[in-house]
Amino acid sequence: MGTLTSLIEMSREAIMADQTALNVTANNVSNQNTPGYTREVVNWQPVDAVTINGSAYYVTDNNGPSAISQRDRVLEQRVQQQTQVQSQSSALESAMQEIQNVFGLSSTSESASSTALGSAMDSYFGALSKLSASPSDASVRQSVLNAANTLASAFNSSSQQLGQISSSLDQQVVTVVGQVNTLTATIASLNQQIASISPGQDAGTLEDQRQLAISQLSQYVGLDQITTEQNGITLTTSNGALLVSGDQSYAMSTAQISGTTHVLAGTTGQDVTSGLTGGTLGGVLQARDQELPGVVTALDNLAYGIATQTNLQNEQGLDGNGNPGQALFSVPSTANGAAALIQVATTDPNAVAAAAVGEGSTGNGNALALAGLSTANVAGGQTASGYYAALLGQIGTAASSASTDNAAQQATLTQLTTQRDSLSGVSLDEEAANLTQFQRSYQAAAKLLTIADTITAGAINLGDDVAVS
Repeated sequence: MGTLTSLIEMSREAIMADQTALNVTANNVSNQNTPGYTREVVNWQPVDAVTINGSAYYVTDNNGPSAISQRDRVLEQRVQQQTQVQSQSSALESAMQEIQNVFGLSSTSESASSTALGSAMDSYFGALSKLSASPSDASVRQSVLNAANTLASAFNSSSQQLGQISSSLDQQVVTVVGQVNTLTATIASLNQQIASISPGQDAGTLEDQRQLAISQLSQYVGLDQITTEQNGITLTTSNGALLVSGDQSYAMSTAQISGTTHVLAGTTGQDVTSGLTGGTLGGVLQARDQELPGVVTALDNLAYGIATQTNLQNEQGLDGNGNPGQALFSVPSTANGAAALIQVATTDPNAVAAAAVGEGSTGNGNALALAGLSTANVAGGQTASGYYAALLGQIGTAASSASTDNAAQQATLTQLTTQRDSLSGVSLDEEAANLTQFQRSYQAAAKLLTIADTITAGAINLGDDVAVS
C-alpha cells in the first residue's frame, strides 16, 4: 500500500501544481488590458522523494509552484526616464506652436510680410512714403495716423496673446503640481502596503499599481528613483527635492514670486523652479522661463525702436500748423512693456511733421526722413523688417526643433515600451499555448490518480469491482 499511497500523493501534487499554472494563465488573460499589469509566469519547484520503511514520499518546503511577475527593473526605469524626456519635449512643442500662432506662422510659412504685425509695419512705412509725395494732403496725413494706430494695435494684440500664453503656462504649473501630489501620496501608501507583506508574500499586484503610478508621475515631473529595503522606493525630483520616502510623501506647492508661479518642494519647501527638468512640468517651465521671455523682449524692443525713432524724427520737423513736431507715439521710458503699452499719442492729422525746419508747413523734407526709417537701424542694429524677420526665424527654428525633438523622443519611448511589453506584456498566443500544455498535464495527472484509485479499490475489494467502486 505504500507504493499506491505515494502514487496517489504524486498525482495529487501534480494536479495542484497544474491547477496553479492554469490559474496563472487565466489571470494573465483576464488582465491583458489592465493598465500597468505585469505578466506572471509559473515558478516550478522541484519535489524531493524520500524513502521511509521502504515507501517513497514526496516532500516540498513550500506550497508548490508560485507566480512570479515578469519585470525588468532596469528597463522599467529606462522607460520612466524616457517618458520624462518625451513629456517635456511634448509640452515644449505645444507651447512653441502657440507662440507661432500669435504671429500667424506655420510650418510652411515664416514670411514676415504675411503676418498681421509684418503687414501693419509695411502699411505704416508705406503711408509715410506716400506722405513724402503729398505732404499737404489731409487724407494722406490721416492715413499715416490710421496706419500708426493699426501698428500699435498689432503690437498690443501680440503682446496680449503672449501674456495669455504665459498665464496659461502658469496655470499649468499649478495643475501639474496638484497631479504630482496626488500620485506621490498614492505611491507612499503603496510603499507601506508592499512593505507590510514583503518578502513573505507576493506583492505583485501592489507593485504593478505602484509602477503604474510612477509611470504616470514620470509624465508630469522628472524623477530620480532609489530602491530601498523591504522593496520600497524613494523618489526625488531631478534636482534632488524629496517627493517620497517609504510611507511618507512630501507635497509640492506653488507660490507667486514677482508675479510668476514658482514651485516649492522637499522637506523644507525650497524653491526648485529653476532646476526642475523632465515631464510636463519641465517642458512648461522651459517654455515659460526660457523661450517665451526672449520673444517678449524682442517684441518690446521692436515696438520701442519704431516708436522712439519715429518720435525723434517727428520732433525734428514742422507739423501741418507750422509748429515744431511732437511725439506721435506714447511708449514707456524703457523698452520693457513697450509692445503692450504703445499707443498713438494724437488724433490730429496735422500733428504729423512732414516739413523740415525752414521749408514751411507744406514741405516734405521731414516726411522723407520719416519714410527713411523703414531702412534705418531701429532695433538691435537692424531695420524694423530685418529685426522682425530674425525674430520670426528664431521662433520658427525653435518650434521646428521642438517638433523634431519630440518626434525623436516619442520614437525612442515607443521602442523602449515595446521592449518592456515583450517581457512584461500578455501575449494571448503564448497564453493559449500554455493553457493547452497545462490542461494536458492536468489531465495526465488526473488519469494517473484515477488508475491509482482503481487499483486501490480492487485491492480493498479483493478483486471484486462490484462491492466497492
